[in-house]
Amino acid sequence: MAKKDPSKPGRISQIVQSYQMTRKTDHRIGLILLGTFVLAGGAGFGLGVLVFHAALTFPIILGVLFGILGALIVFGRRAQSAALASIDGQPGAAAAALGMLRRGWQTDPAIAFTKQQDVIHRLVGPPGIVLIGEGNPNRLKPLMSAERRKHERVAAETPIHEVYVGNGPDEVPLKKLVRTVTKLGRNLKPAAMTDVLARLKALDANRSNIPLPKGPVPTSMKGARSNMRGR
Repeated sequence: MAKKDPSKPGRISQIVQSYQMTRKTDHRIGLILLGTFVLAGGAGFGLGVLVFHAALTFPIILGVLFGILGALIVFGRRAQSAALASIDGQPGAAAAALGMLRRGWQTDPAIAFTKQQDVIHRLVGPPGIVLIGEGNPNRLKPLMSAERRKHERVAAETPIHEVYVGNGPDEVPLKKLVRTVTKLGRNLKPAAMTDVLARLKALDANRSNIPLPKGPVPTSMKGARSNMRGR
């Protein structure tokens, strides 16, 4: 049996830490969770009464379970929004946000960048290849065009999408990035994805060994997502 790492906080501690972080930007989180628990619990209790009729024990248990489940779902979504808000505008924020994607996606952060820390990340998944730029649009566009040409040479049959992260015209806000890329379609099957990744590995091997741009890069958000999913 594997021993528990004493340096890792327990599940309850992780939830408490997530709540405290969320409350810094979402001051009504407590009232919202309480209201969700009451509404979802009431719905569960009503359903239990319809199913079990005169008995009250099972409707009460069902109401509590519905309330807890509803509160956890709402808390997970609002905690995710708060985490994204806390890193919005930092270099590498887009790559951190992409860590929230489920299995079946390959993220390669900072495959290209400028001295001013404008960065292009690459995402490979069901839609194909997604090039994601964050930074100054004027500096990103020629960099994006160059990267698109490189990828077209090694994966000409694979759809290539371009996404710019930001709050300006034709840009995708950080909080909507994951939702945007998942709605790009399903053009690449798992077997084809393996082939595409092998081609991209060869492409990356020919890149110059230039150090990553300096500056604060947010921690991956996979841990926060796992906490909300109870893993």
